Amino acid sequence: MTVRTITRADLADAIYEQVGLSKNESSLFVEAVLEEMAEALVKEETVKISSFGSFSVRQKKERVGRNPKTGIEVPITPRKVVTFRASHILKKRVNETS
Repeated sequence: MTVRTITRADLADAIYEQVGLSKNESSLFVEAVLEEMAEALVKEETVKISSFGSFSVRQKKERVGRNPKTGIEVPITPRKVVTFRASHILKKRVNETS
């Protein structure tokens, strides 16, 4: 099984082929959608894509970690992380193909 990564260019090509926008318009469309999503996440808003899933920002607290090589405890600073929760429809599609 080979693992393939979908890139922005792949998304733009798919829009070009399926929707009929020019390659330049398709690329600008992908960039606009991703920028809109990023801006919403920066504002800590949830981004929901129907039948796909939702992205949200979660605050992680400070905690103590351990350097696996030396065993020394190291504090891990508090930070925000982006999380993704797949919709039940996406989960079903993924499980049907395996």
